[in-house]
Amino acid sequence: MRKVDCACLPQAGIAELGMNHTKPRARIFLLFFLGTLVILGLIVPDLFPEDFKRALPGRTFSFPQDHFSHPEFKTEWWYYSGHLHDQEKKGYGYQFTFFRTGLKRENQAKSKWAIQNLYFAHLAITDESKKRFEYREKISRGSLGEAGATSYEKDENPFRVWIEDWSLEGKGAAMGNHLLKGGDQEFGIELLLTPEKKPAVHGQNGISQKAAGEGYASHYYSITRLKTEGKIFLKKKEIPVQGTSWMDHEFGSNQLQEYQIGWDWFSIQLENGLDLMIYQIRHQDGKIDPYSSGTIVLQNGDHHHLLHKEFQVQSLDRWKSQKSGATYPSKWRVKVPAQGIELILVPTVKDQELITQESTRVTYWEGSVRIEGKYQGTPIRGMGYVELTGYGKPFSRGI
Repeated sequence: MRKVDCACLPQAGIAELGMNHTKPRARIFLLFFLGTLVILGLIVPDLFPEDFKRALPGRTFSFPQDHFSHPEFKTEWWYYSGHLHDQEKKGYGYQFTFFRTGLKRENQAKSKWAIQNLYFAHLAITDESKKRFEYREKISRGSLGEAGATSYEKDENPFRVWIEDWSLEGKGAAMGNHLLKGGDQEFGIELLLTPEKKPAVHGQNGISQKAAGEGYASHYYSITRLKTEGKIFLKKKEIPVQGTSWMDHEFGSNQLQEYQIGWDWFSIQLENGLDLMIYQIRHQDGKIDPYSSGTIVLQNGDHHHLLHKEFQVQSLDRWKSQKSGATYPSKWRVKVPAQGIELILVPTVKDQELITQESTRVTYWEGSVRIEGKYQGTPIRGMGYVELTGYGKPFSRGI
C-alpha cells in the first residue's frame, strides 16, 4: 500500500477564497472513515465489526486512564476547541482534533510495518477580527512510529497522541494538563491547557446513546472549561494568546443508523461559569431523533443529563455557501426552560464551511459563535462552537 500523508492532501483552506478541503471532526467519524478508506483503496464490506467492542451500558470512567487510547473500539477522537485573545484583545477561535480508526484489533504483537490503525489530525483557526477561516490536516497509517496513541499502562506510557510533529500530551500531576502542538510557524498553535473543571461524562449509565438499538452509542466525556495559554502562528507571525478551551474525548464502534443523516452540535460556555453541550441528530425526513440529548455542567463541575424534551433549538437565519450550494442554519435560539436559559448564538464568521472533495467527500460547517441571552432572567454573554453536518451533498454509501 502506498503511503498517504499530508503531502498528498490539500494543505490549507481560506474561506474567503473558496479553498476549503479539510475533514470533519469526530461526530461524523463513521462517514469520515469510510470516505478515507475509499481514497486509500481499503474499502471492504462490513469492516471487521466483530473484532471490536461496542459501547454498552455500565462503563465506569477513570482518569487519567480514560484520556488514553482505547484500541478495543473501532473509532476514537480527541477534540479541542477554544476562544483566545491576544494582547490587543483581538479574538481567535481554534479547533484541534486527532482521530484514530482501527482496522483490526491490537490483540497480538505487531511488526513496525503493521497497519492496525489510521490516524488523522485537523487544525483550524478563525481570525475573528479579520473574518478569516483557515485550516491544515494530516493523515498517517501509523507504521514506523510516525503516528500513534498510547494506551494506559500504569507507571509506564505517558498520555500522548501524535502524527509526526503534531501532538497532544498529558503534562503535570496525573497528566492533568494538555499540551497541544500543531501546524508550523506559517500557521499553527502551541497551547497549554489547564482544566478548571473535572470531566463530565455524557449520557446515562456510561454511554451516550445515538440511536435505537444496542451498541448504537459511544463512551463520551468532556472537560468543558480549560484555562489556555500559549501562542498561535499566522503568516509567520507569533502571537501570544490566552483564553478558554473545551475538550471532548469519544470512542465507540457503531454509533449511527442509516436513517440518520446529520446533526447540529453545540458547545456553550457562559460567563457565569455554566457550560452546556447539546446535539440534535436529524433523520432523512427532517425529524429530530428522540435520542438527541445534552449535558449541563454547573460552576462546581457537577453535571446533569438533558433529555431532548428538556431543551429547544430554533434556527433564526440561514446562510448559503457559494462554493458547495449547501444552505446552513446560521443563527440559533437555544432554550433550557427548567434552568431559565434562553440564548442567541451568532457565528463570528459566516463562512466556516469545510469542503472535503479531495479527501472524505463530506461537506460541513463548524465554527466559533458569540452568545447573548438570559440566565434566570439576568442578561448574560458567552462563547461557543457549533458543528453542522449533513447539509451539503449527501455522502454516497454506494461508492
